[in-house]
Amino acid sequence: MKLESRIWDASNEDILLFRLTAADGAYIEVSNYGATWVSAVMPDAQGRYADVLLGYDTLQGYLLDTSYIGSTVGRYANRLRNAAVEIEGITYPLEANDGINTNHGGVAGWHRCVWQWCEIPNGVRFMLTSPHLQGGFPGNVEAIVEYTMTDKHQVTIRHRAMTDAPTHVNMTCHAYFNLSGKAQSVDNHFLQIFSDRILDTNASFIPTGEVVEVQNTPFDFTIGHTIGEHRMLDNDQLKWNRGYNHCYLLGNPGEWHKAAYISEPSTLRCLQVETTLPAVLFYSAGYLESEMVGKCGVRHAPTTGFCLETQFYPDTPAHPHFPSTLLLPGNVYDYVTRFNFDFVKLWTI
Repeated sequence: MKLESRIWDASNEDILLFRLTAADGAYIEVSNYGATWVSAVMPDAQGRYADVLLGYDTLQGYLLDTSYIGSTVGRYANRLRNAAVEIEGITYPLEANDGINTNHGGVAGWHRCVWQWCEIPNGVRFMLTSPHLQGGFPGNVEAIVEYTMTDKHQVTIRHRAMTDAPTHVNMTCHAYFNLSGKAQSVDNHFLQIFSDRILDTNASFIPTGEVVEVQNTPFDFTIGHTIGEHRMLDNDQLKWNRGYNHCYLLGNPGEWHKAAYISEPSTLRCLQVETTLPAVLFYSAGYLESEMVGKCGVRHAPTTGFCLETQFYPDTPAHPHFPSTLLLPGNVYDYVTRFNFDFVKLWTI
């Protein structure tokens, strides 16, 4: 695996763009700005290469982005109700950046930070010190994100964190995929999610605490079908979210789970996601938009990408029966997600 790096923008020499290239020429690019996954150039069934991640051609796009495109989200992915957490009897007010709630770590989230870096075998490691009360969260946290890739196009993201005081941590990668390699609707993508349960949420996307069976609902992807098949049905949850924005439960944290399989018919590209995290949030990008022109010379628009955000549950601190996100001194937050890129093989007799 070949690793190259360069200064991404001459106006900021601390921000670099790294490229990991496989033996066949496929590659990914990542940056220490936001520990961001910038590109994934992968072959299709005809051997044609294209970038299957939404994003921008320049650093400026990421500096102005409001959709967390490709970024590492922390200290807490997704929403926390009323912009506060209570730990050991102390209430910590957080940055309210989503109405009265906190989303993706608040304004001071890790997606806006410049991370330190070092080379590792087959990849790059990003390191960040998040100071006590950054975004309102207690504890000094040392966070690490590692990106590695194999010649078989398996991209692995490992998230680690340690703290000197009790705090809540929930990290994820917020990449938007489109396996066609074009800025077009993902409604034709075939999706299977290996879960039969989701979290019930209210109109503010906050979990109610209830777990809902997906059978006989528009949220059932246990038997694969296209993203667009049920996306526009008359359903309150689909209306609130402008499609899918739902947390699918996978199992116990720390154990390997198959999360999702997705393929695109025109290129036959496919992607399999597996993780040691207990959930995957499927987002069909109903609220996606961008001020800056993105790749392919167009602005990002709703449903032109999808996210598979492996993570703990949203708003876990308010629900003691959810798998805990409380990180204590001496313990290590350490979870891995693998993205296996391939294409569907067609056999003729």
